[in-house]
Amino acid sequence: MTIKKEQNGTAVTLFVEGRLDTVTSPDLEKEIHSLEGAEKLTLNFEKLEYISSSGLRILLSAHKEFSKKSGLSLTNVKDAVLDVFDVTGFKDILNLE
Repeated sequence: MTIKKEQNGTAVTLFVEGRLDTVTSPDLEKEIHSLEGAEKLTLNFEKLEYISSSGLRILLSAHKEFSKKSGLSLTNVKDAVLDVFDVTGFKDILNLE
């Protein structure tokens, strides 16, 4: 998995590519926790191919953290990942754009 970051003031977009699973989810968690001063987080999943329960846990944690601020949004979610969100109920929790 690779993560690229774009920052515009207090708004941060992370472009996540590859697989978000048990091995790679600590990398995303570390990146999210390092975003000092960020008020809004957007995760661009255009190139995310797969997400496991470990990845879902990171998203839930980020959702809780950024719901106290300006929020968390997910963009360009592929159908395979969207299916996981649908089955797990995350589709109703997360802000999908």
